[in-house]
Amino acid sequence: MSNQSDQPRRPSPEEKRRREEAEKAAEDLCGSKPWEILEWGARRFGSSMTLACSFGYEDVALIHMLQQVAPDLDIFYLDTDLLFEETYRTRDRLAEKYDIDFKRVRPAYTLEKQAQLWGDELWKRDPDACCFLRKVEPLSRFLKHYDAWCTGIRREQSPTREHTKVVEWDTQFQMVKLNPLACWKEDQVWEYIRKNRIPYNPMHDHRYPSIGCIPCTRQVQPGEDPRAGRWSGTGKTECGLHPAKDKKGIGNF
Repeated sequence: MSNQSDQPRRPSPEEKRRREEAEKAAEDLCGSKPWEILEWGARRFGSSMTLACSFGYEDVALIHMLQQVAPDLDIFYLDTDLLFEETYRTRDRLAEKYDIDFKRVRPAYTLEKQAQLWGDELWKRDPDACCFLRKVEPLSRFLKHYDAWCTGIRREQSPTREHTKVVEWDTQFQMVKLNPLACWKEDQVWEYIRKNRIPYNPMHDHRYPSIGCIPCTRQVQPGEDPRAGRWSGTGKTECGLHPAKDKKGIGNF
């Protein structure tokens, strides 16, 4: 017989209510414009909603949209201490253009301390562990101050994201998650960026469609999947922030 600890955790009435609210919002907002989804989130959650930003092209589009509907909401980024210089420059250009004070979220351990505890270049030996220490844990700690977060993930990005809903219940972080660009294609995002003259990471112009940490990001060759440049050769496809979904939009862990 299984131990009690092996049994699925029963959601609280409040969690059940919030999950149902997210499911209804996903239905109601299906087909809505991304900025309309952001506007709904801002009305519903106010300052308890935040936008995640890695300074990729999807995120810079969302930053511009958010400035139109709720310019005072917090925007944060995960500084793993392993980001490209171009990423920091993109941050600075956006901060200047839109007068944004980006919230900097950092790991509990410096790279030096991580090396002392787990060995040098952990990303080569155990990329999942490295992502947990430098991304997942810091994000979990930061999101405890909010009720909802917004991301730039799209269904088209990878098979693990093809069932993403525009609004969903985030089982991992126990909060509502908005994905305003879930239904948009890549060319729609770029059209929006060019139309509104939004600063973006110049690495995108040099075969870097998906940009993460320096050791785990490479150029994508013609014909490759857009995310093939992330954790190349490891079989890893996600950093742990966005677990794969099944057809019902439920996270698989």
